[in-house]
Amino acid sequence: MLIVFGGLPGSGKTTLARSLSISIQAVYLRIDTIEQASRIAMGPSTDVGALGYQVAYEVAKDNLRSGLTVIADSVNPLRVTRDSWRAVGLDVGTHVLEIEVVCSDAAEHRHRVESRVSDIAGLKMPTWEEVLAREYDAWQVDRIIVDTAGRSVDESLKALITRLEPWLQNR
Repeated sequence: MLIVFGGLPGSGKTTLARSLSISIQAVYLRIDTIEQASRIAMGPSTDVGALGYQVAYEVAKDNLRSGLTVIADSVNPLRVTRDSWRAVGLDVGTHVLEIEVVCSDAAEHRHRVESRVSDIAGLKMPTWEEVLAREYDAWQVDRIIVDTAGRSVDESLKALITRLEPWLQNR
């Protein structure tokens, strides 16, 4: 199974995706990690463009073909990236679940964005203004929406696992 996360920076998606991967023992792919490693390898001023996503699609396919569940963690802001993740699942014949993580409390969301520290060396975190200005296409497909506002990580994870249970039992 391929579980694809999306959501604005600071919504809690990385924390939730990482926690879910540990909980269900799934392969965890993070676009930020791939993109930052690419910048280190090619030079910090390099525009990596779609490279991180392209690498992740192929690594996901390898792991899915091996029978492993894969969790993809990225802002996933554009319809084209979401369509591409679904194509990965189709290509390997596996089910794709999409999860959009939101933080409906603007003050809490802003506080998260402005107070967080990157766990990836050298990765520049976006400002609140950059988060608000970011291109983010409306989702056009069914997905699970997780609102992390006012919830702990454990509460959000428990709610998500409850919603995923029918799929998790069949993997």
